[in-house]
Amino acid sequence: MKSAVETLNPTRVRLTVEVPFEELKDSLDAAYKKINQQVTVKGFRKGKIPARVIDQRFGRGAVLEEAVNDALPKFYTEAVNEGELNVLGQPEVDITELKDGELLAFTAEVDIRPEIEIPDYSGIEVEVDPVEVSDEDVDKAVEELRERFASTAPVERPAEDGDVLTLDLEAKVDGEVLEDGLASDVSYTIGSGELLDGIDEAVKGLEAGGEATFTSELKGGSAAGKEAEITVKVSKVAKRELPELDDDFAQLASEFDTLEEVRADSRKRLENMKQYDQATQAQERVLDALLELAEVPIPEKLLEDEVNTRKHNLEHHQLGQMGLDLAKYLEIQGKTAEEFDAETREQAIKGIKTQFILDELVNKEKLNVDQEELTEHLMRRAASSGMSPDQFAQAVVEGGQVPMLVGEVARGKALAVVVEAVTVKDTNGEVVDLSDEEDEAAEATESTEAAAEQAEQAEGDAAEAKADSDK
Repeated sequence: MKSAVETLNPTRVRLTVEVPFEELKDSLDAAYKKINQQVTVKGFRKGKIPARVIDQRFGRGAVLEEAVNDALPKFYTEAVNEGELNVLGQPEVDITELKDGELLAFTAEVDIRPEIEIPDYSGIEVEVDPVEVSDEDVDKAVEELRERFASTAPVERPAEDGDVLTLDLEAKVDGEVLEDGLASDVSYTIGSGELLDGIDEAVKGLEAGGEATFTSELKGGSAAGKEAEITVKVSKVAKRELPELDDDFAQLASEFDTLEEVRADSRKRLENMKQYDQATQAQERVLDALLELAEVPIPEKLLEDEVNTRKHNLEHHQLGQMGLDLAKYLEIQGKTAEEFDAETREQAIKGIKTQFILDELVNKEKLNVDQEELTEHLMRRAASSGMSPDQFAQAVVEGGQVPMLVGEVARGKALAVVVEAVTVKDTNGEVVDLSDEEDEAAEATESTEAAAEQAEQAEGDAAEAKADSDK
């Protein structure tokens, strides 16, 4: 076999391959064997039909077609390996010559990973929010804890803001009660923003036994998005009672003995959260700065598949779970279809660039992922998916997604290398040192996922999702 590589652009090549006919022998033998198992010829046992008879009865062309279909993947792979190409997606193959007994020639155009030169990023400087926890922040945190330990007591008066009501609801559309439009003994806190638009105005001022009717757009169920007439009956009005902020509350709500200890612990927790947010913010801004510096050609076919994947996932998974279609979603977002398309394309480009650059950094820095790092990452992903670690691990293995997880961890480590090398300052002008963070690599991984959540699967999963969307 002879092969040659022609560079069409920085992300696409054309392979020209010539295969001497003798190298097709194994595929020809396999073709005769396959056809033998599929056809019957009077006078011959199944599977024992001579090749010359198959040629006479069914045509040599059918045999050649079967043999070429069998051989092409093998010779294409050999040509890719000879050219030391890092291909993306499936090739477009064109058979240019097929001479029986002499030669098979074909071309294959395919996208490749572009060669990327990592820029000098040591001069990058980014600004992040400072880690500052005010007394007001602590007060708010303690008050939220207090809210969790609130109790309720029935009252005989009109309902007010903050009261907890027990309600019966009935929803009608076009005068007909919906099959799923009845609900009893629903607990609702006035002012919580839950349930339906307009319900607060309807129930405020009602006492136990009171009733009101209002119209509202249904957020879910069989008539999601439609205007409905809602009848609400109040069966109980209860007042929320907050515990006193004292040492007794501290002992009730925490492992501490005094309120001051609770406040000190709340301050420490808030500081830790702000430090984590600061580290994540730094990683995201460093990544953005790195993307600005680097020249990264984007394969058009890969970009097209990635855009289609994102649209498909949004329309058929995320919006479907919310009972929305794309038109309604765009209306809520205040976007036109053109703005949505442009935004999706921009996000896809950023995701692909992120993956390419960080993968190149992984190779340049010779970064490896050990079992402990992979396990920790798997545990985090399982927690965010709502699955148990065992369930998530099984799904990953069965789906052949282990290499994808390894890639996520490796890219996180690559981003951490960049963050350590650049200058990070807060808005007060103080230099922020992130090198002492024990979980820096883990945090970097999480940040990287946010920027490249779809791109990490672009090379394989995009095609699968696209095929699914075309069904």
